[in-house]
Amino acid sequence: MFLDRDTAEEAAEEVVGRFALSGEPQLVRDALAGEDDAEDAQWLVVVDDPDGRLDASAFAAFAEEHEGWLEEE
Repeated sequence: MFLDRDTAEEAAEEVVGRFALSGEPQLVRDALAGEDDAEDAQWLVVVDDPDGRLDASAFAAFAEEHEGWLEEE
């Protein structure tokens, strides 16, 4: 999860190459509960990993490089 759209877009572009993803990640705006202001939104870069082959700690480190954090389902 990232605090602004620009950072999320940059991370979405970079994550494909860094982790050799077969598909494009989805960029999703996550508004905070009760907030209508777009500046209060957080941005998610959603990566599908149905086989569980990707390393969560590597994704967490990647997110931290972009001042974000990892949220798992």
